[in-house]
Amino acid sequence: MAHHTIGTPAPPPGRSARSLLAAIVGTTLVATCVSAVAVSTATPARAAGLSPFDIAGRGATVPFVEHEAERATHNGTKIGPTRYYGQLPSEASGREAVTLDAVGEYVEFTLTAPANAVTFRYSLPDSAAGTGRDASLDLRANGSLVKAVPVTSRYGWFYGGYPFNNNPGDTNPHHFYDETRTMFGTTYPTGTRIRLQVSSTAQSPSFTIDLADFELVGAQIAKPAGVLDVVSDFGADPSGATDSTAKFQAAVDAGKAQGRAVWIPAGTFTLWDHVVVDGVTLRGAGPWYSVLGGRHPTDRKRAAGIYGKYVPGGGYSGGLRPHEAGGPSRNVTLRDFAIIGDIRERVDEDQVNAIGGAMSNSVVDNVWMQHTKVGAWMDGPMDNFTIRNSRILDQTADGVNFHWGVTNSTVTNTFVRNTGDDALAMWAQNVPNVGNSFTHNTIGVTVLANHLVTYGGRDITIADNVTADSVTNGGGIHIANRYPGVQGPTAVAGTITVARNTLIRNGNSDYNWNFGVGAIWFSALNEPIQGASIRVTDTDILDSSYAALHWIEGQTSGISFANVRIDGAGTYALQVQAPSQVSFTDVRATGIAQSNPMHNCIGSGFQISQGAGNSGWYTATPYCGPWPTPQWGNGPTSPPTGTPTTTPPPTTPPPTTPPPTGGNLAQGRPVTASSVSQNYVAGNAVDGNAGSYWESANGAFPQTLTVDLGAAVNTDRIVLKLPAGWETRTQTLSVAGSTDGAAYSTVVGSAGYTFNPATGNTVSITLPAGSRRFLRLSFTGNTGWPAGQVAEFEVYGGGTTPPPTTTPPPTTTPPPSGNLALGRPVTETSHADVYGAGNAVDGNPATYWESANNAFPQSLTVDLGAPRSVSRVVLRLPPATAWQTRTQTLAVLGSADGGTFTTLKPSAGYTFNPATGNTVTITFPATTQRHLRLTFTGNTAWPAGQVSEFEVHAA
Repeated sequence: MAHHTIGTPAPPPGRSARSLLAAIVGTTLVATCVSAVAVSTATPARAAGLSPFDIAGRGATVPFVEHEAERATHNGTKIGPTRYYGQLPSEASGREAVTLDAVGEYVEFTLTAPANAVTFRYSLPDSAAGTGRDASLDLRANGSLVKAVPVTSRYGWFYGGYPFNNNPGDTNPHHFYDETRTMFGTTYPTGTRIRLQVSSTAQSPSFTIDLADFELVGAQIAKPAGVLDVVSDFGADPSGATDSTAKFQAAVDAGKAQGRAVWIPAGTFTLWDHVVVDGVTLRGAGPWYSVLGGRHPTDRKRAAGIYGKYVPGGGYSGGLRPHEAGGPSRNVTLRDFAIIGDIRERVDEDQVNAIGGAMSNSVVDNVWMQHTKVGAWMDGPMDNFTIRNSRILDQTADGVNFHWGVTNSTVTNTFVRNTGDDALAMWAQNVPNVGNSFTHNTIGVTVLANHLVTYGGRDITIADNVTADSVTNGGGIHIANRYPGVQGPTAVAGTITVARNTLIRNGNSDYNWNFGVGAIWFSALNEPIQGASIRVTDTDILDSSYAALHWIEGQTSGISFANVRIDGAGTYALQVQAPSQVSFTDVRATGIAQSNPMHNCIGSGFQISQGAGNSGWYTATPYCGPWPTPQWGNGPTSPPTGTPTTTPPPTTPPPTTPPPTGGNLAQGRPVTASSVSQNYVAGNAVDGNAGSYWESANGAFPQTLTVDLGAAVNTDRIVLKLPAGWETRTQTLSVAGSTDGAAYSTVVGSAGYTFNPATGNTVSITLPAGSRRFLRLSFTGNTGWPAGQVAEFEVYGGGTTPPPTTTPPPTTTPPPSGNLALGRPVTETSHADVYGAGNAVDGNPATYWESANNAFPQSLTVDLGAPRSVSRVVLRLPPATAWQTRTQTLAVLGSADGGTFTTLKPSAGYTFNPATGNTVTITFPATTQRHLRLTFTGNTAWPAGQVSEFEVHAA
């Protein structure tokens, strides 16, 4: 993922990702001196197989016809197929392409439908300085020169570790390809031969052609009546010679004030900064005609983009200018234009995305997004946002990311290719994502991470998509409790629908983990996935690069597969690296490279329920051992016959999600604040945890905290809580309500409310009966701290009563013997990066928990589910010799109730030595405990607590 966090797991301390890549990049195209590339393959050369456009009835309906270069007439050198990261063919569509390295060499396509335009995907070598090179290719029709088309490598070629750089002296070159488009000036009929031909090698020693998309572009859309024109009314420059940001901003501000749409005529417009939109339609003459681009010449974090207003205390934590605040924007329509930027690097803090901010009740329709950092990074809370009928190409990071409390929003009928991180992602950081969907999309090459992913989220739908060619550190579809802020109320919950998708050549090798990632994979890194229903149905998983299905990093449950076809897998049908409970009905596997179709080192921790119709993937004696070399090309090479099960795209936007009918109506709902202090964000006030809290900016009254209940509902009482141990204080506040989030009326006038730890630091405020969707607290004073503070903002109505202040965890049945901690719930004081507590109980010594660095003491606590007699703890670190000897200082504590802990083994130093398996055994007198805690105070090799397996045994 882009923006706030890394997109892939980092290597373990003391181990360099650079060294892991040395072997696989050895055959990569070198920056300047190689004119052609020859790449060895792990499998016999053969047709790369299916195109994502071979699948009828699924994916996006696109206005072009795609032609692969390796299947066209050419006199160049075909490269590939290979799927090894860092090799030029691995990033090509279908893992094959054609390299031209001499004057007169060409690729020639024969039109199968009339066309007047082409977009072609290509790669040029980088320059020695890493700034790219410019060249041109001749475009010919039936042998006659049409034009010279400029091509460049300025937007490709990244190096080093995440988030990457532009230094060719570093290792790990990748992101080789780019795309350009041009119109012919006339329409050529079916049968016309369109040739891309080398006229000179002076500017570039080689040109690699991947594919060409031929299109019949319609005429310009006529200017509607009654619109405001950015050129004729506001003086924007359609030549692009001058910055038009201020002119566009004035136009959309006037459009909102006058209730009129804003028109972008044909032209290329330079924007040095965001245009912030709210309550307005911005539309153009079509994405081939109305083009926005540009970047500030000195302040490189400013660039062309159309942004909604940010929500204070929401997903964006950077600095806000006055015109960017006060979001979300509402009732915005963006349609029929292109944003083609000039972003050549990845700096996650920079807001250089095509579309961003927060927009509720808004639509993006037929917008072309290219050469920005992210196509659309949306920072909620926000509701009912749609991207449809669009193209997202050549991004340095994600295609789309719904981040932080995005609800009832969708991406549909959109084509995505060549993203530098997740193509379409949802990330429920701190505030739940609810009711979102990715449907009817086609996704081509994704260089890093996943095609489709939800990090947390409730009631999510991923359906009727086609995905092809994931390159590294991810898979096709990923369901995960991963990344910061995905836990508790933001974790995977409700019903997750994964239906009628086709995955082609999905999954790949993770260069940090050094093993394959499955086409569909599940991770419970931050906490177990439990209580959700994850349904994978009517899905085709074709020619997977490694495993078809994959479990890793913590325990999962509630997963079911029905009517799933696995046709071709480079390693296994199932790759099991974490405990889970899974049901399979009518799951059929063929073309599995390994004779044993399952890799499982978890044993009985992976529990299978089988229905009827299964074949080809199950064995009672799965393999557990070293990872095999993948064998590719076992899947189908021709399109499937018949029309797959599918559903039509939605014609109406999804409804709002109503709050629960009883209990606390505010828990897990979108919440916004006028400000936050440090990391005490608004989401803490609705997370169900009275130990976390929201705090406003200090010394800056008044401050507000607003919750959106999702629909108008009767409310009659608010309960406010502070953490139990805080001293007495009186906060002065009022309560306001709204049905639309715009007009608020006072519900309870301002008064002082005393929070006293002797009475649970809880205040109850009775409201006049009434129907409200939004409730707002306005703070003007606090005798204990100069800020508004709330640990829990609870709302009740219709006679509901609050839940008990504390609810003990339910008693569950632990395993009868062996490692009593395997797959059990586990908590932590902190974790670094993606190394969450769940790794310590997943049965896989290659994954591990790591605490925050330089912040001792730290603890790791496992809940055995019921009181058990215990007398021994076994601790492991990854056995690889790259983990050098270290001594960790720690104590072992126990508890029957999770509240009061006693010392079972006093603090001492324990040495982990790879020569003896990096394993430590700690014994203590037999005792009955339900909760076991490790408390770390030192580590001689790394300034953090580290455990790959925390095992608890009876004897």
